[in-house]
Amino acid sequence: MKKVFINIILLSILVMADYNRTSVGTVIDDSTGLEWQDNYSDNNNSIKNLNWKEAIAYCESLILDGNNWRLPNIQELNSIVNLESYKPSIASVFENTTDQNDYWSSSTLVDDHSLAWTVSFNFGERASHHEKNNTYYIRCVRDRQ
Repeated sequence: MKKVFINIILLSILVMADYNRTSVGTVIDDSTGLEWQDNYSDNNNSIKNLNWKEAIAYCESLILDGNNWRLPNIQELNSIVNLESYKPSIASVFENTTDQNDYWSSSTLVDDHSLAWTVSFNFGERASHHEKNNTYYIRCVRDRQ
């Protein structure tokens, strides 16, 4: 029952989401006040595939139109899943998303700290968990400045 309630809340947030793409390649979600990384600040502009600790460090050191970036928690990452889209199942304003693998969240499992929550944008699989030493994609977030 709790899971159904959480999914209803997340879907209502998604319906109310109002996304805007900026000129520097970030996406602002006016409904949550979050700014999402969609372009990358390094020279090869590729989507990052890192282990969990590397993902946290990457986001914390990211300089993309300023700083204060972080790895999103699982609720934040779930908020950009679009169940009406397919491969990738994310709001269409995001241009740089792969549907080939999961994306890390900063959220660790309560019962097992060697695992962290991930989201797949393939079919909109919201949350699963994996060993932190595995490599997955990342999408950094920050509170809107």
